[in-house]
Amino acid sequence: MPLNKLSSFKIQNTKYIFVSGGVLSSLGKGITTSSLAMLLQAKGYRVTVVKCENYLNIDSGLINPLEHGDAFLCEDGTETDMDLGNYERFLDRNLGSHNFVTMGQIYKAVIDRERENGYGGEDIEAIPHVTDEIISRIKTAAEKDQAEIVLVELGGTAGEYQNVLYYEASRIMKLRGNDTVVHVHVSYLPTPAHVGEPKTKPTQLSVKQLNAMSIQPDFLVARTEADLDERRRDRLALFCNMHSDDVIVNKDLPSIYQVPLNFHEQEFDKKVLAKLGLPDKPSDLDAWDSFVKKALAKKEHKITLAIVGKYFKTGDYNLKDSYHALFEALDHASIHSGVELDIKSINSEIIEKEGSKQLEGVDAIIVPIGWGARGTEGKIAAITYAREHKIPYLGLCYGLQLAAIEYARNVVGLEGASSTEIDPATKYPIVHDIPFDPKYQRIKGNGVSMRLGGYACYLKEGSLAANIYGTTEINERHRHRYEVNNEYRKQLEDAGLVISGTSPDNFFVEMIELPKDVHPFFLATQAHPEYKSRPLTPHPVFTTFLNAAIAGK
Repeated sequence: MPLNKLSSFKIQNTKYIFVSGGVLSSLGKGITTSSLAMLLQAKGYRVTVVKCENYLNIDSGLINPLEHGDAFLCEDGTETDMDLGNYERFLDRNLGSHNFVTMGQIYKAVIDRERENGYGGEDIEAIPHVTDEIISRIKTAAEKDQAEIVLVELGGTAGEYQNVLYYEASRIMKLRGNDTVVHVHVSYLPTPAHVGEPKTKPTQLSVKQLNAMSIQPDFLVARTEADLDERRRDRLALFCNMHSDDVIVNKDLPSIYQVPLNFHEQEFDKKVLAKLGLPDKPSDLDAWDSFVKKALAKKEHKITLAIVGKYFKTGDYNLKDSYHALFEALDHASIHSGVELDIKSINSEIIEKEGSKQLEGVDAIIVPIGWGARGTEGKIAAITYAREHKIPYLGLCYGLQLAAIEYARNVVGLEGASSTEIDPATKYPIVHDIPFDPKYQRIKGNGVSMRLGGYACYLKEGSLAANIYGTTEINERHRHRYEVNNEYRKQLEDAGLVISGTSPDNFFVEMIELPKDVHPFFLATQAHPEYKSRPLTPHPVFTTFLNAAIAGK
């Protein structure tokens, strides 16, 4: 949308906060943005958040989770960066496609408009046409969410060529004078072991990068391993051209949920409101404060939980980000259940090579989301181990499909049963493709489709699933391309597997379980309850699962 048309938006007084990062990635911009947004919301302001990603993908759905972490799934089916999950968890509110921008979306919109002669013969350039589109997306989010304050997190790090146009958009918004814009820069102060003191030079150079783009940050959030003394705070202020009061310290803390309270103690929210020209209001943080105290308290119980996945290993390192939402949901449930979790992240391919010995001594087993054939036999072996040793089991998405396959092979007796995703020529396709039809799923491209977003599910009266939810009608988020084959439902049920949840039209198998007299807790869902868990309201599937593990010790 051209700049001269932006004034047509209904909200004229929305304030904007841009959050950028310096020195290195994965610094905590997302937690900083989420925390500040939550604090402003706690003061009674209508707040929304926009994440601006650098990559040319239209969404995060087709990115390998080892490449960019777990794609977060919104209620409307948008597959986003995992920071959207942080926003939802801290704000306790659903977000959607208008809160997520990629450079691929921006370029595609500009090029499509040019092809339709939407620019009236102009030559199309990065500035103003690409920056106009970025500004338009930010303003659209403000309008849709009726926001008084919009926080815009800029992906990547200052100085990268991929995100320059996002910075230009923020500069243009502030330059025009129609909008109140505040810039928060999150940067890292390393403490080299051989030196023993935090060094400010990397941050000074990062701010210099911003200054080179005609951007002067209003606040500096200093990520440190410990508290920052006055000398270094004053030095940062001097060389970064700001008051020392505008340097906010974000030191390493035991829990990310302490960050908002840490900011509040430094009056970060109050200072931001002053720069935005908005009045300060009382903060309602009682529930959050109670939650944090519970998170830091000594736990009554301890259990060992195995997550058997295929996206942990990257080079010589193991990552949690590939299952970020799952780890967060388990964190919420463990805090509320008063249980300390010892999580074993087990690569399913190791089980294929070495057997199930790594599962010995665990109190519970989860098989999470996955794609493709690699590592599936190791996951199936883990499910067999959980079923036969009566260890509480929770299957998520692929964990349901593989549980159905395991049961078909080892209980029903259908040798070689599989999924057409794993073995297209299998004699017993227990799991197969969802019909390529918009009625059932979202068509993303030529031959690419998925069941995405929130869908209703009916639960069987008296089932474990119904008891967990306390109702027989639920809604959960889905992200999958394969589904249990209805032709095998009767055989599975006749052999004792309980299909405890289906879509309203009975076309999709949504939940399976084993009866209580057969197994203490064996539940699998085609959905992703981890995407709907919140710090103050943990998902009941996870709390019940952990309580079953505690009871089984």
